[in-house]
Amino acid sequence: MAPLRPIPAGLLRAALRAVHLFALLVSCGAAGCSRDDASRASAAGSGSEFETLELRYQGNNGTVSPIELAEDLGYLAPIRLHFVGSTVSGPQSVQAVVTGDTDFGGAFNGAIIKLIAAKAPIIAVAGYYGVDEQRQSGFYVLNDSPLRTARDLLDKTISMNTLGAHSEFMVKEFLSRGQLTPEEARRVTLLVIPPVNGEQLLREKQVDVATLGDIYRDRALERGGIRSLFSDYELYGKFTAGSYVMKTSFIKENPKTARRFVEATAKAIEWARDTPRETVVARCIALMKKRGRNEEDSAIKFWRSYGVAGKGGLITERDFQVWIDWMVKSGELKPGEIALSRVYTNELNPYANDQAAK
Repeated sequence: MAPLRPIPAGLLRAALRAVHLFALLVSCGAAGCSRDDASRASAAGSGSEFETLELRYQGNNGTVSPIELAEDLGYLAPIRLHFVGSTVSGPQSVQAVVTGDTDFGGAFNGAIIKLIAAKAPIIAVAGYYGVDEQRQSGFYVLNDSPLRTARDLLDKTISMNTLGAHSEFMVKEFLSRGQLTPEEARRVTLLVIPPVNGEQLLREKQVDVATLGDIYRDRALERGGIRSLFSDYELYGKFTAGSYVMKTSFIKENPKTARRFVEATAKAIEWARDTPRETVVARCIALMKKRGRNEEDSAIKFWRSYGVAGKGGLITERDFQVWIDWMVKSGELKPGEIALSRVYTNELNPYANDQAAK
């Protein structure tokens, strides 16, 4: 009888992984486990170093976010994004993270502070949009509008994508700098309107002022007939305005996956910063066609910048402290109620060491 030959180590490891994966999947089927459990089972069975190979998220039709670009560039691999639906609101996006419906979300930094103050177990891990010379949100009126100053806005209507976030903060700051009292400021009506409809409602005179950001602003300006009343860039200059967040428990349970997510985001931001605009736009349009969401790509053609101030999405104290100070002044927070260490971290960002060395 011929002697038994030893099984090659590589083949043995593959076989053991297959058996382990089968057992995990059978267990999931029997117990009715969650998508997270199945994803972890898949990660374990593939021999991946990452705890899970899928990240659920909400997106925005007609745009490409840094993490979506990162996946297309291959920076996120072997982890994949799983689109669960669309959102036009940062607070809604973050609420989905809090309830466990998604693994990450993004919102205006002031909205993130409000949610953390309400005991949401989240933390900002990377900036993903901001304001600069090329990317800014303006508050627009028709050319023949009599509105010129903050006081002119009394009893007028302003459209914006959501309340309690970026645009509302900018309006309140503009009114405050115009020396309107809190009682007077309440006479300005803020209307929630999808960003894609803001220009149309302004031209039809259904609102007095329309908030037009980034690509929607540039498209409207190309058509003409409108002028800016003020902008976030005029108020605050260049700054990172919004951040991606994850639950603190998710980061603790999936540290390698969370780190890859931030690394991929950081690389995509820098790729977009260093790459000719035409190349970035072409890449985004091609990505939108591939993902098959029946999206209109006319707006993305006006993309100019993600506006992120920090390298690779690094977050600075100013990115959050300015809004904490604003909310303390307005009475929404008590002094010292929110510590910055509760709000954001740069520990997962590969550019953090570069920043520390400066």
